[in-house]
Amino acid sequence: MPLTNRQMTGHVFLRQLYADAYFPDHVVDKGRAILLRLCERIEAERPADLAGLYGLTQAATDEFNLLEAEFEAAGSEIETVAREVIAEDFWCVASAYGFADADVEELIATRDW
Repeated sequence: MPLTNRQMTGHVFLRQLYADAYFPDHVVDKGRAILLRLCERIEAERPADLAGLYGLTQAATDEFNLLEAEFEAAGSEIETVAREVIAEDFWCVASAYGFADADVEELIATRDW
């Protein structure tokens, strides 16, 4: 389903990771897909409050947890720069959907990276 939020349709997810050869594009593409699916779920489910949003973002974070193994297999990892970039994009999604008061640490509370 195509996104309807104009901020998100124009957003380049994980831009800094694509710009750094340390992060393989084929794995970053999977991270981008996770964030796009998160947007689609938010648009479809329309969480009414932060608790509802956190449920969606933490499920997406769990997908990033699984992606860590693919980064490692490709000679990379979700390290400091990647963690910051991913967290920033989670907050950007929350903000674009009206949750600017979301706590970024709570958005990605289930992370193990």
